[in-house]
Amino acid sequence: MRDSATSSRTWALHALVAFCIGMAWGPEFIGAPLRAAEPPPSARLPATAFVIPKETCTEGEGYFALIEGLNRKLYIGTHANAINSWLVEFDPATRKMRLAVDAHQAIGTNARGFAAQSKIHTRNNMGASGKIYFATKQGYPTKDEKRTDYPGGYPLVYDPATDSTKVYPIPVPHHGIISITPDESRGLAYLSTCSDERPDDGTHFVVLNLKDGTYRDLLDCQHMYAFIVVDHQGRAYHPIRGGDIARFDPTTGKLDRLKQSIDGQPPKADSHLADEHGHPISWDTSLDGKTLYAVAMSSNKLYRYDLTATGDTLAGTTVGELVPGAKNTDCRAMCVGPSGRVWASVTRADGGTQWHHLVSYTPGAAAPIDHGVLTVKNPNFTEFVDAQGKPLPYHAGFFKLADGTMTTRYATMGVCEARDGAVYTTVMHPYTLLRVEADQVKAR
Repeated sequence: MRDSATSSRTWALHALVAFCIGMAWGPEFIGAPLRAAEPPPSARLPATAFVIPKETCTEGEGYFALIEGLNRKLYIGTHANAINSWLVEFDPATRKMRLAVDAHQAIGTNARGFAAQSKIHTRNNMGASGKIYFATKQGYPTKDEKRTDYPGGYPLVYDPATDSTKVYPIPVPHHGIISITPDESRGLAYLSTCSDERPDDGTHFVVLNLKDGTYRDLLDCQHMYAFIVVDHQGRAYHPIRGGDIARFDPTTGKLDRLKQSIDGQPPKADSHLADEHGHPISWDTSLDGKTLYAVAMSSNKLYRYDLTATGDTLAGTTVGELVPGAKNTDCRAMCVGPSGRVWASVTRADGGTQWHHLVSYTPGAAAPIDHGVLTVKNPNFTEFVDAQGKPLPYHAGFFKLADGTMTTRYATMGVCEARDGAVYTTVMHPYTLLRVEADQVKAR
């Protein structure tokens, strides 16, 4: 068993490994048959690929910044390191993308390098009004840049109805923002900041007053890549490094620190729910706000917690394995969709290759369902070489199986269920949106 410090740092290596493999193999590998074990045809799940505007993600990367609006259009955050970031709108009806928000233009900056607002890394969220809530984050400093060169991230609210953006001030100087969750009924939004220090990230749990733009800093939870959720009583939850959970009640103004249990016991080491130095954990609530679902990045299990219970311990139970029998998985993408189903985009490492699985769980079912490995129906969705036939940089995220079927190479980042029943995921190199049709993932 790995020591907790090592396991908590594993997440940071994934993107670097993916980058290095891509540079070593090169985009030309896209045409080479795979020699490792391949998924059987019955386990393949066809998807349509849409490349995200490449000028908005210059190194082919993106994150879990993906949400559907009330207008049934998708809103995707991008990352152009040392340059800028954008909120991209995808219209499924026309199958076209447009730049909805230029972060630097909205904020009023032209900073470059580490001072740039390089990432929209938040899992975009939608308020009851239909407004899209997102925020900016720092990129990567060079050896000559200091952490303090980054001024701090900004919360932004985009209104699709008026095509306008409201920008709020930086909540914590020199910190990016990794999570923003609105509660418009109470005029609030909840933020989690990120200093990006390792092994213990500074992550302040902050309340934003949406009317006057003021902040209340509740606690430095030191938990990397935190998701904030709001329950049926309007209480907001934020993970704390080491496994405890902060809960804020806006009615009383009280901040509680809760313990957690899984199946009546403290979380086990292989759950990664209570690592000493933290671990990326995806959270989302049921539609009624009474159940919390959780997936740790390096765990292959889905967990649920009862948010209606009383006491100082948040009681969780194991739902089941995401990909049955998988020994090495990476899950950075989990959500509860408008149907109430839980969705996870899981990368399974096997045979020297990473396989992209789409998994769902219907509340009340015995276990999650693995719908199979995603493949690309339209392999010519973008160019992978230039006019001279030279492989384009940051385009090594796709490859072909022996029978010519295209699939993805790296860990997947975001997942979103749309109101028409289709499910979307985002993948890297180039940053791409994949759409799986509703009839491919019917509940069973």
